[in-house]
Amino acid sequence: MNRNKYPELPVLLVDDEPDFLNSAEITLAADGITHVVTLSDSRQVEEFLLVNSVSMIALDLNMPFISGRQLLPKIVRNHPGIPVIVITAVNEVDAAVEAMKNGAFDYLLKPVDDSRLLTAVRRSLEMGEVRAENVKLKEYLLSRKLKHPELFASIITMSPMMHAIFQYVEAIARTSLPVLITGETGSGKELIARSIHDLSERRGEFVAENVAGLDDHLFSDTLFGHKRGAFTGADRDRPGLIERASGGTLFLDEIGDLAVETQVKLLRLLQEKQFYPLGSDMPKLSDARIVVATLQNLEELAKNGTFRKDLYYRLQSHHIHLPPLRERKEDIPLLVNHFLEKAAAELIKKIPAFPKELLILLKNYSFPGNIRELEGMIFDALSRHQSGILALEPFREKIGIKSSQMLPSTQEVELNGFDLVFGDPLPNLKQVEELLIAEALRRADDNQTIAAQLLGLTRRALNNRLQRRKGEDDQ
Repeated sequence: MNRNKYPELPVLLVDDEPDFLNSAEITLAADGITHVVTLSDSRQVEEFLLVNSVSMIALDLNMPFISGRQLLPKIVRNHPGIPVIVITAVNEVDAAVEAMKNGAFDYLLKPVDDSRLLTAVRRSLEMGEVRAENVKLKEYLLSRKLKHPELFASIITMSPMMHAIFQYVEAIARTSLPVLITGETGSGKELIARSIHDLSERRGEFVAENVAGLDDHLFSDTLFGHKRGAFTGADRDRPGLIERASGGTLFLDEIGDLAVETQVKLLRLLQEKQFYPLGSDMPKLSDARIVVATLQNLEELAKNGTFRKDLYYRLQSHHIHLPPLRERKEDIPLLVNHFLEKAAAELIKKIPAFPKELLILLKNYSFPGNIRELEGMIFDALSRHQSGILALEPFREKIGIKSSQMLPSTQEVELNGFDLVFGDPLPNLKQVEELLIAEALRRADDNQTIAAQLLGLTRRALNNRLQRRKGEDDQ
């Protein structure tokens, strides 16, 4: 990967006018697109593409030797993943339309306006990245193997859902498009953001900031920095986080809490790759990758007008949704062992054994705070632990014994011919009781104490019902 230029693969400009090539190269470089190759002889194009990969091509239609009209179908046929922009004179609009039919991504009219050139090149680069990601994603899904599993080592999981997310992250990590990460609090959004950065091979830093509670001025000062004298107390220039993340990744957490007027500034940064420090009228370029996270539903916020739709669509170029811990219960044993080791090391204690009832108890809890909540439980329990087997009492105190704090019964359970979505015939109360007790025991792995908690009963009350039922069966 070329660490000093953007994009990773060069933009190829093909035109027989050297003045145009020089001007276009300067315009692109001023906007941060510094990896550009120019060819003024169209006869060199096919040979160049045989040995070099490019991100996109801007191709003049009228050139001596081999015209753009002749080159276009060959490029589209032999290099279908490369977007091609055709360049034509004003009186050749029909030719441009024909080129679009033949596979061109866009067209530009001479004389080419700088802003139009930048817009077309940016759009084609994004299109090329999306195409490349789709190819990579298909490869990952077919292989079902990670190329860099070591970069996900900080995420403790054996969940197929999480493995699929890792595959997606590997497919999108090296692009420049923004990433939206959603999920409940404590579900690991920043860990995924760090994995994206590590896989991107970007030379710059990973810079994280929680933007919840930042007003418009504080957000601008934190991200964009300020010039000396921009406001009272600004006695020197101060760069913002976006400059610190240059060449790297800027991670903005709790993005759903941004005020609408602040969202405009973030949208401008994403669209134009430029920002203005407070007190400055000179824009600065940014090549930082933007990754954002939220526990809120941005689609719903966009519908009710509290989040800009254009920013929402821009942010979700790539969208990763992390499942809550209650949907990946197979990870609980791994996480318990991991956090016990971590807590024991920090508290300078031996790693204790724990009763199997602990895992049953935890697997039936909803974990509104997800992995972070489980980590807190483990640290608290080990802090209070003296000797012997790890006690269950600290966990029961955290979870409570109210059934509302345990996992809700959202699935349809079919037992003895009935399920919990009652139809006809309607089961009687005795049958309903049997269904509930049987399901609670199944979820509790036949542990009567935990089953009683799920049912909102005491251990003795459940035992009495089981004994009564056993006596009726023996008659």
